[in-house]
Amino acid sequence: MATDAIYFENKPLQYFKGVGEKRAEQFQKLGIGSADALLRYYPREYEDWSQCLTVAQAVEAAESGEVCCIRATVAAPVRSAFLRGGKTIYSTRAVDESGKGFRLTFFNNAYIPRMLVQGSEYTFRGKLFVGKNGPEMTSPMFAEGACDRIVPVYRATEGLPSRQIAKVTEQALAELPEHMPDPLPEHVRVKYQLCHIRYALTQIHFPDDRETLATARNRLVFEELLILQLGLLRLKGRERGAAGLVLEKDCTEEFWSLLPFAPTNAQRRAASEAVRDMMRGERAMSRLLQGDVGSGKTAVAAAICYTAAKNGIQSALMAPTEILAEQHFRSVSQLLEPCGIRVGLLTGSMTAAQKRNVKEQTALGMIDLLIGTHALISDGVTFASLGLVITDEQHRFGVNQRGALAAKGNNPHILVMSATPIPRTLALMIYGDLDISVLDEMPAGRIPIDTFFVDGSKRERAYGFMKKHIAEGRQGYVICPLVEENEENPTGGDLKAARSYAASLAERDLKGCRVGLLHGKMKGAEKDTVMQQFAAGELDVLVSTTVVEVGVNVPNAVLMIVENAERFGLSQLHQLRGRVGRGEWKSYCILISDAKNEAAVSRLQTMCKTNDGFVIANEDLKQRGPGDFFGSRQHGLPDMKIADMMTDMQIFSQAQEAARDILREDPTLSDPEHIGLAEEVARLFDPARAMN
Repeated sequence: MATDAIYFENKPLQYFKGVGEKRAEQFQKLGIGSADALLRYYPREYEDWSQCLTVAQAVEAAESGEVCCIRATVAAPVRSAFLRGGKTIYSTRAVDESGKGFRLTFFNNAYIPRMLVQGSEYTFRGKLFVGKNGPEMTSPMFAEGACDRIVPVYRATEGLPSRQIAKVTEQALAELPEHMPDPLPEHVRVKYQLCHIRYALTQIHFPDDRETLATARNRLVFEELLILQLGLLRLKGRERGAAGLVLEKDCTEEFWSLLPFAPTNAQRRAASEAVRDMMRGERAMSRLLQGDVGSGKTAVAAAICYTAAKNGIQSALMAPTEILAEQHFRSVSQLLEPCGIRVGLLTGSMTAAQKRNVKEQTALGMIDLLIGTHALISDGVTFASLGLVITDEQHRFGVNQRGALAAKGNNPHILVMSATPIPRTLALMIYGDLDISVLDEMPAGRIPIDTFFVDGSKRERAYGFMKKHIAEGRQGYVICPLVEENEENPTGGDLKAARSYAASLAERDLKGCRVGLLHGKMKGAEKDTVMQQFAAGELDVLVSTTVVEVGVNVPNAVLMIVENAERFGLSQLHQLRGRVGRGEWKSYCILISDAKNEAAVSRLQTMCKTNDGFVIANEDLKQRGPGDFFGSRQHGLPDMKIADMMTDMQIFSQAQEAARDILREDPTLSDPEHIGLAEEVARLFDPARAMN
């Protein structure tokens, strides 16, 4: 039985009927390489064909614009007519059992006359409109005869439509081993009233009804969240026991007294919470420090590192980019070096001699705080007494990278920082068992940024406003959604591309200004050079993609213009806006969009109403859902295929409880009943395995 299950799981898709090598390549584009991966590729939505309306009922409901199903018989031959522009229209008429009829219209589909046979019954699904010629459906989907079922709809790709994915999925389900092993132990299924994996997979793809679909989804969501929690709890080591190095004294107040400015109450509270964790000795600190742009996270980190150094403990701070690492080095050095704390910098672009010198000093304990990029986790870096690990812009790192840095010490304390305000429910999901500190106050003197939403007709005025500020010696940003003109644009429309737009602005709207270009396809050294030029005031305007979203600190920049603003999420727009307003001058953000979509307009209006990142984050989560919250999976966590962080919090709580119970009894997941869970944890945290 186990052998049958293993064979089925690893069966390549090309061996299923109607697939072959070429179609298997199309499945690979969706991340599907085996039967198991196919069955874990869940429908994105469902079409309910089981609830049919009569024509009379559909006419009554037509005003709502909802999609409906009508079972009817084709009452006339399909006729064709030619329209201007080379289009062909195909039309016929269908009637339901009561004799009431409606018109069917299709465009440019030469197969319709053969597919719809006069006198045959079909189920039609689409929107019914009532016009001057009576009720009509335009280009509806249809199936022969009665179609009393719920139909899955999959995220598709070019050449591989949803219905083809459904056909192969049906084959795979038919081959499921009758006694396939379940990764969830029986005692867990019994305790939380969960169905068997075989039933869940069958019903999630082709449910008998809404109730069986809910049962299947509940089971699969629980499993996914349980495996995520097991993986995160093991990686974060919250069950590992006491911290390797424990603080004996709290020096944060001493640090605050040395600063030329007074910290906010929120900064004092966050630093105290972290140091209290580090003095307990019961377990290593594992804390998330959340703060909006400009809330003073760096000063809090400096206070904690100061206290660690005064206790003879080394610290490491890892940033996602060299620009951000160097920025931290400059600001933290200014705070700590006058206090006698030795700060070092390690990045990939340093010379071999510079790197060797920093590594030697760190290994000998001559550096109290080492700041750097991924270079910190390279093999040659060793610490004399690493007891505190800090990662900034935490969502940009994969869990394995964070674990590799922690492995440089003996069960060190962990502080993760994020300038992306995250609703508490989402923070619980992403950061699992971390304690959370929130900087919910802004330092005195921070000037709010004024935000405006305008359409394309105001573009010229917006750039005139920018030229006015440039003439006063200030700088600004222009953000575009694309790098190149020919970049993939699935939604169509006129989208600004950074490369061509920078050239156009330099020739026209911003003629006479020094315009620079920054985008993600540039090499690291090129990006650093452009950013350094902008920071040094050698450029007036920086045209960029969202690569500037994190970590750029140019106090002289006072204006942010975002083109095609509807293309960005609220939290992303807020991060972009946070690049200005960092100096002593009043700053502005102008969002340009011709979007007519109600949700998009509402999103942009929200930006104009508030500068509070936590309010914006909650609104973003409501509007876009958790799947898109971080854009292109920048949080570094494995993909969630079915769980929803807005609606599944109750299941999440149960899964978290189950994960703690399991790890308490079996920390290594080595018991025979937990082997399936261990394999799924490995698979979830290893994308390469998930493809197979």
